[in-house]
Amino acid sequence: MQRFLLALLIVGSVLSTSFACTRILWNKNQFGILAARSMDWPESTEPILWFLPRGMDRDGAKCGGETVVKENPLRWSSKYASLVTAIYGVGSVDGMNEKGLGGHLLYLAKTDFGPRDFKKKGVSAILWLQYVLDQASTVQEALNLLQKVQPVMIQAHGHNATVHLSLEDRAGDSAIIEYLDGKPKVHHGRQYTIMTNDPHYDEQLNLLSKMDFSQPGQDTPVPGNISPQDRFQRAAYF
Repeated sequence: MQRFLLALLIVGSVLSTSFACTRILWNKNQFGILAARSMDWPESTEPILWFLPRGMDRDGAKCGGETVVKENPLRWSSKYASLVTAIYGVGSVDGMNEKGLGGHLLYLAKTDFGPRDFKKKGVSAILWLQYVLDQASTVQEALNLLQKVQPVMIQAHGHNATVHLSLEDRAGDSAIIEYLDGKPKVHHGRQYTIMTNDPHYDEQLNLLSKMDFSQPGQDTPVPGNISPQDRFQRAAYF
């Protein structure tokens, strides 16, 4: 667990100058479950580490001081403590809780949370990750919780929060959650170890299937540019 957290914090602190975020999960080794991500953005996101204890009351209607969920907002009290990276002082984009559940929000331009479904509790997109870190101990528990809520789009520093969510737990389970055309699409299983940006995850898997990394060697071509597709395939190769 300590190695998992160290990798998360070290790589999560890397900043660059493009929309080029990458999450990797290494859950097939003798050392432990290791996860990391880059946060490559065209400006500083003013990142800061927050330690968030148990028993904190949360208002899912909020983005900082602004109320973004006007009707039927999600409210909760944190069940688990967590250590997170927050941006712009409004919410968490990376973190892990005391049970070893980790998560990451990455950019996905095609994200569409859809029209507000008032039958479901609404949660500000910037608190989407924090909700599961507060309340779930495993990926499966998190997915069960997320079936009952709807993320709500926000804006921060002129950008819509078009994000998708990756989760992993101390057993090596993994999930990728995207909202496309207003509907959630979930990929759940240990095999889903990579996430970058656009295109959406099914298309990334389709593009990866055309590559043959079964017997890598010095003559194996590895995609080398910074596009989300190449980063996805390069991360899968390594």
